[in-house]
Amino acid sequence: MTIKTNSVPEAALTGSLRDFRSPEGPDLIARTDGFYDWQNLRREHELWPYARSTSTAPQARCEARSDTGEVFAGINFASQDYLSLSSHPAVKAAAIAAINEYGVHSAGSAALLGNTANSLLLEQGLSEFLGGREIVLYPTGWAAGYGSVQGFVRGNDHVVMDILAHSCLQEGAKAATQNIHYHGHLNLEALARKLQRIRANDQENGIMVVTESLFSMHSDTPDLLAMRALCNEYGATLLVDCAHDLGSIGEDGLGHLGLQNALDAADIIIGSFSKTFGSNGGFIAVKSRATAEYLKYYSATHTFSNALSPVQAASVLCALDIVRSEEGRLLRRKLMDNILYLRAEMTRAGLETLGDPSPIVPVRLGLEGVGRFASRHLMAMGGIANLVEYPAVPQGGARFRFQVMASHTRDDIDQVVAILASAMREADLEYRLGHEGRQDTGPAHMATAVA
Repeated sequence: MTIKTNSVPEAALTGSLRDFRSPEGPDLIARTDGFYDWQNLRREHELWPYARSTSTAPQARCEARSDTGEVFAGINFASQDYLSLSSHPAVKAAAIAAINEYGVHSAGSAALLGNTANSLLLEQGLSEFLGGREIVLYPTGWAAGYGSVQGFVRGNDHVVMDILAHSCLQEGAKAATQNIHYHGHLNLEALARKLQRIRANDQENGIMVVTESLFSMHSDTPDLLAMRALCNEYGATLLVDCAHDLGSIGEDGLGHLGLQNALDAADIIIGSFSKTFGSNGGFIAVKSRATAEYLKYYSATHTFSNALSPVQAASVLCALDIVRSEEGRLLRRKLMDNILYLRAEMTRAGLETLGDPSPIVPVRLGLEGVGRFASRHLMAMGGIANLVEYPAVPQGGARFRFQVMASHTRDDIDQVVAILASAMREADLEYRLGHEGRQDTGPAHMATAVA
């Protein structure tokens, strides 16, 4: 291929979304221009790989468009449909039946007249799946995460959370209290120190410890029982976000809550339907009716949002039935086979995968500039995966996040690994040629500056 590095300005290879998070100036509208200028510079050089849209169903191979309208097609490892249920015939049939019976809209808050028979059946099914817990449904997984913290925590309470906790959890904490304490990722000793210091000074107010059962950028998991023990010691409430592994991992589909025998350890479980269950929406699962009823009227994203549509509720309920069936167990086995094969082939090709086996396979790129070139080449060669940059991951820790589906074949995996290896070679060369004479730290994809 012809390298055109000299035409790519350095500004398109550097900078991050964080640079534009807090613009200054009296004109709230005009001060957004700086971000657009930087974004558009990347877009002009085909280095803006976000806001793409699918032109076909988000299956293992699909057609899509860039945000400039460019059509491309390829092997799809960028969609969150782990058990491939969003196009399952039974799920589509359930959605169509719900439309015929109810129309397409809930037309009200669940606190008023927004529930349907489908949403009540979904609550019942989720309760059975999660050992008899009380279920509160939300219109999105983000709303459930936000509402799970905001609904319980008040101004004098404390939130202690993993530094990599999802945006919905962090924003929910900011809305609830100024007493937010972050600890290092998966660092139990740091968590214990935070709890000890809080309780040494405050015996009166509540503490919520917030974690995820599977962290989506690193594909790793905490020791949930050890966290439960620390919560017991310091009188804290444990919240676990199981958005990415519930339904998709484990013989029973309970993810790391099941694998660690920790289903009862979490006081509050939250989840999303958008990864495994074929639809938008989310839920909070708690241990008592009183707790659930409180959430329904004091968790803003439940009370002041329209309820799940009857179509969403019917789709998720059908997907849940599959997840809990023998078919679901076989799909999880197929998914894990694909995960392990993809990770092994990446390693065989000299590429570095991160974390533990899960439907998320992060592949390390290194410098943000290298990642941007690699993403451009990957798309052009027929591979589709999401580029993740700082500040979503540490600076100098850019990566592709491959999201695996049960419907991927060995041929899909073999091809995408070959495409990625080629894209990385081109990106490495392109970046290095554009930085001749600068400090050389070895292969560009190996240069790191982890924050």
